Amino acid sequence: MTKPYVLFKRMMDILVASIVLIVFSPIILLSLLIQWIEIGSSPVFIQTRPGKNEVLFNIIKLKTMNEKRDSEGNLLPDKDRITRFGRFFRSASIDELPQLINVLKGDMSFVGPRPLLVAYLELYNEEQKKRHLVRPGITGLAQVNGRNAIGWDEKFYYDVEYVQRISFLLDLKILLKTAQKVIARKDIQNQVERPMPRFTGSK
Repeated sequence: MTKPYVLFKRMMDILVASIVLIVFSPIILLSLLIQWIEIGSSPVFIQTRPGKNEVLFNIIKLKTMNEKRDSEGNLLPDKDRITRFGRFFRSASIDELPQLINVLKGDMSFVGPRPLLVAYLELYNEEQKKRHLVRPGITGLAQVNGRNAIGWDEKFYYDVEYVQRISFLLDLKILLKTAQKVIARKDIQNQVERPMPRFTGSK
């Protein structure tokens, strides 16, 4: 990625994130209130994730699941914990809107490899580690090519391909495809009913 595009991409992230936050602030605040009432606790999900160059940051999302557990104290499956409104918020990608704060802070970009769990860092091979050469994104090449319907190796292939091909036209293409999927609400049901299994390393 050339330095001029790095600067342009960052400037556009700040500009667009600021505008979207202002425009959607009523929806974000209403969603937080609804989830606070429905869940009965903090409606904000915060988790440490690795970003560019594996620097850790706290990702911010709207919480869409409650904390219900079984008799042994284990959390119930995702499909049994997602709330009524949480399912809608996911299908409309409203739960992702708080990540605009991460974009403004410079933790994330609109487009890039999705930030995954810190525990996965020690499991990546040298090729897969390249996904951390750029800022992670709210959406990415893997998300518009199957999301949870593809396996980890294929997902990482798309992540590294993005790093190697990153450009304005590619980012624009990914954003347009993401918008189409959000409007059509594709891949959302599978994400809830069949969540991605944990990554345990490539063979």
